[in-house]
Amino acid sequence: MDNAVALQPPNLPAPAAAAPVPAGLLGNLSALPASRKLTLGAGVAGLVAIVVALSLWSAQPDYKVLYANLSDKDGGAIIAQLSQMNVPYQHADGGAAILVPADKVHDARLKLASAGLPKGSTVGFELMDNARFGITQFQERLTFQRGLEGELTRSIGAMSAVQSARVHLALPNQNGFFREQQKPSASVLLTLYPGRTLDRAQIAGIVHLVSSSVPELAPKAVSVVDQSGALLTESADGQHGMGLDANQLQYVTQIEASYTRRIVDLLEPVLGRNNLRAQVTAEVDFSQSESTSEQYRPNQGNEPAAIRSQQTSESSQPNGGAATGIPGAASNQPPVPATAPVNGAAQPLQAAGGAAAAAAASMKRDAVTNYEVDKTVRVTRNATGTVKRLNAAVVVNHRTNTAANGKTSTAPLSAEEVEKLTALVQEAIGFSSERGDSVKVVNAPFRVEKIDTPDDLPLWKQPQTLDLLRAAAVPGALTALALLIVFGVVRPALKAAGATQSARNGTLDATVDDPEVLPALPGGPSQTLPILAAPMSSDKLEAARQLARDNPGAVANIVRNWVSKEAAA
Repeated sequence: MDNAVALQPPNLPAPAAAAPVPAGLLGNLSALPASRKLTLGAGVAGLVAIVVALSLWSAQPDYKVLYANLSDKDGGAIIAQLSQMNVPYQHADGGAAILVPADKVHDARLKLASAGLPKGSTVGFELMDNARFGITQFQERLTFQRGLEGELTRSIGAMSAVQSARVHLALPNQNGFFREQQKPSASVLLTLYPGRTLDRAQIAGIVHLVSSSVPELAPKAVSVVDQSGALLTESADGQHGMGLDANQLQYVTQIEASYTRRIVDLLEPVLGRNNLRAQVTAEVDFSQSESTSEQYRPNQGNEPAAIRSQQTSESSQPNGGAATGIPGAASNQPPVPATAPVNGAAQPLQAAGGAAAAAAASMKRDAVTNYEVDKTVRVTRNATGTVKRLNAAVVVNHRTNTAANGKTSTAPLSAEEVEKLTALVQEAIGFSSERGDSVKVVNAPFRVEKIDTPDDLPLWKQPQTLDLLRAAAVPGALTALALLIVFGVVRPALKAAGATQSARNGTLDATVDDPEVLPALPGGPSQTLPILAAPMSSDKLEAARQLARDNPGAVANIVRNWVSKEAAA
């Protein structure tokens, strides 16, 4: 093996009859075996598929919810409209939700709203547009009632706190032969969003809306019920079905929160943060009462009394013809008839004493004066929402002491300290024993429980990490598959093609370690090393020696074939 000529068989023809092979990478690839070509082609096709999949994955738009909780009828109408607008869509939640690309959500909603979608499960006065010929009066009246119910349902459903609504109208048939006509009535069933409530003003608005939409419908004939069956309107006897309404409950909650905040703000600087818990219960009186009183008092003071009315009457009346003179025949005679002489003095009407009697007359005078008497009219209306009683409960944590070595310990508060805290709480809430208020301050150790927060969770359990892994799962898997194809299929094939080109040019690459390269040379294994007969440089000789050291089995087979052919010859 020291001389390359020793490896050349004596009767072996010169290897100059090799067919010309195209130069470059394509020529090297064409010289590969069919199995190697098939493997390389499959690897390249896989890489192309992975690149296409990654591009499609990155170009896939982000889908967001267009409408949710749709009925089958509305869902089909919306999908048909989206198909006409050439907007891609997806289904979610079993078809109850429709998703469209995020950049087309608002545009699609506006276009669908212009088309009247979604209509919901209720229909309005559009029922009157499909009236058939020959419809009876009863059917026409029923269709009108259904349309009116649908319109009221849509109007009530537009409220922010109402998820859905149903309206039932009882419209009696008016008949002129009845002396007393039956009045219409209505019932409204509301389904509110979780955590939402309606106050008294909103309920009154719904009642007014329904009563104003139906002729001769009184507001008292409208009943509003929520999804739990609670009556939201007042009953026939005037009592509210819910007791306290939302406004009153909110007022009580505000009072209790205000007193609780006073206690916490007062004691936290003394005890430290998170070292106390306080709760205040307020009993509030919402009853309304009104009283009227009148008081009369005599005139007081030195001021003259005010005259209310004064009446004075004066009358005079002459006395009757009393008998005068000496009793006798002359005095018993009837008076002489009066005569009115034309000239001269009138004849006397009475006897000798009659003139003096006529001059005398009776006089009468009456005077009535009414004076004003002091009068006080007082109307008292008690205020609503007054606090009748307050109950305050405060729990205070034990005192924490830190020693010089850094060790902490807890100790209960003394009775004197608890008494001082109780006095502070009483002053904070305006304690009144006459009102029946009570304050209780208790000193007890707080139990600290360790709560697992997202910061304490390991990295692989945190939600952000899980979301990142889900988002990168598909691209990561495709990238790993692409690297596997490159380093497991494409790279060995390219190295084999490079080794074939080196052998064809008369050189051996010392880095070739694939045993399959040797049979791929022209002429088979027996013709692998004919080029060693030619004068070789030191580099080529060293490469041949390195090949013999790295592949002793292949070199031994070549020598064995040479010896067997020479023996046969």
